[in-house]
Amino acid sequence: MAETIKLAGADGFEFAAYHEPAFTPRKGGVIVIQEIFGLDEYVRADVERWAKMGYEAIAPALYDRREPGFLAHHDPDGIKAGVAHAMGTPIDQAMGDIAACVTFLRGRGEKVCVVGYCYGGSMAWLAAGKVEGLAAASSYYGSMVQANAAQALLCPAIVHLGRTDAGIPADQVAEAVAEHHPNTPVYIYEGAGHGFNNESPERYNAEAADLARHRTLELFDKA
Repeated sequence: MAETIKLAGADGFEFAAYHEPAFTPRKGGVIVIQEIFGLDEYVRADVERWAKMGYEAIAPALYDRREPGFLAHHDPDGIKAGVAHAMGTPIDQAMGDIAACVTFLRGRGEKVCVVGYCYGGSMAWLAAGKVEGLAAASSYYGSMVQANAAQALLCPAIVHLGRTDAGIPADQVAEAVAEHHPNTPVYIYEGAGHGFNNESPERYNAEAADLARHRTLELFDKA
């Protein structure tokens, strides 16, 4: 059964995390990193999906130091608030909270993977190079991947991008990653835009979401 728990970050601050045990025999742990909107119903649904696929899943509330329990709608005001929290959250702080999730999950089984969407896609990519103990990382449409393509990776990673994402130049991201990590796949989904895994009607692309999830599950299962 899903529950909200508390974990201590590297600075000792206790942040909330949405946690769900694996529905089936446990294959490992997955850290689910939020979009800019907080731990909304779409993040919680994704946690449940991973739990149904055999992974104990946890989604840390990375904005808790700024606004505990933050949730935002997918409207201009919500986007403005979410972007402000994303920009105001130090990367090292977020990495420390992700590391705390790794420690929690590794205490319950060796393999821990990370997946993130939008803001979380950037954090998942950065965690692949900064957080010890991860077995694999899957980054969905993270705007910081291109600028951080040269970082050394501590685990296998994959990147998912929507072809029609107006904010992320998919081909340029793919070229940057290929230059530094030629064996790291960057998948570009034709007809899909930003947030295509999110089941909100204005963003969801079922075909792209299903294929990206299949590829991510394959990566995690092999890790």
